[in-house]
Amino acid sequence: MFPKNAWYVACTPEEIDEKPLGRKICGESMVFYRGEENRVVALEDFCPHRGARLSLGFVNEGRLVCGYHGLEMGCKGQTVSMPGQRVRGFPAIRSFPVVERYGFIWVWPGEVEKATPETIQHMEWFDNPEWAYGGGLYHIQCDYRLMIDNLMDLTHETYVHATSIGQKEIDETPCKTQVQGDLVTTSRYMDNITAPPFWRMALRANGLKDDVAVDRWQICRFTPPSNILIEVGVAHRGHGGYDAPNDKKAYSVVVDFITPETETSIWYFWGMARKFKPGDKALTASIREGQGKIFAEDQEMLERQQQNLLAHPNRPLLMLNIDAGGVQARKVIERWMTLEPSA
Repeated sequence: MFPKNAWYVACTPEEIDEKPLGRKICGESMVFYRGEENRVVALEDFCPHRGARLSLGFVNEGRLVCGYHGLEMGCKGQTVSMPGQRVRGFPAIRSFPVVERYGFIWVWPGEVEKATPETIQHMEWFDNPEWAYGGGLYHIQCDYRLMIDNLMDLTHETYVHATSIGQKEIDETPCKTQVQGDLVTTSRYMDNITAPPFWRMALRANGLKDDVAVDRWQICRFTPPSNILIEVGVAHRGHGGYDAPNDKKAYSVVVDFITPETETSIWYFWGMARKFKPGDKALTASIREGQGKIFAEDQEMLERQQQNLLAHPNRPLLMLNIDAGGVQARKVIERWMTLEPSA
């Protein structure tokens, strides 16, 4: 159950620099490549000749060449040529709206006429010298809504991420959930606490003491179809917490783009944009490595959770106050689903 009339992150530009990329998104098998004038193209991953995967082919002068018999495809899905054969009368295969923006390739799996690039969420940190970004990709075997639940309720950090970002104050501090149209926000502010290991490292990296009391914040923002941006950070106590000046805090945005592959698998594009020491490439690499380990812990938990749910499909689950963010996000998704053609 996922909306198709929406923009999803399909891949990063680096993934299609040298050869076509095959990727299933929202149940649709697609092939991504750079066509004429280096523009990104997204087609159905299906050769109209014998049904081979076009992603196993190669690109020649902006045309996608099937690796089976050499059929050449144009960027609109039309057949162009084939050695020794007449193929221009073949029906076109499906092409998908695709946009390269903010360091990602975005695709629209739904109705072409409804695809409006202006609705892609603005990313403040992209190409901004005040910010640095590093991230990665995980292929996870779980329903995309389980990942949304995970990210909209960060109380699990106390247990799943006990050695990095977790601490008991997360459990002890209530979170607040707000809904404004399609935007769902959960927020938690922890005052006068000790920073956990990850944030002590971040404080040191920003030239700040790591052994003093801090104020910490977590502000999770869900926007459909499945994007979550989480403002996180710590500031030296007594300087305004979230509103503290940059030289008194370590402030970042955790980037979470969740793209459904099937009903029980996802492409999870994760990263962190930080607003301190943006020119420190070694720090970017270190944070990326640490964050990657943290999300690997989530992966194991979510995949085993999915296995349990598949084994017990009719077993009811408890709902607690901490689940409010995920519950509200699911309501937004359900509302979007009612607007789908098949609804």
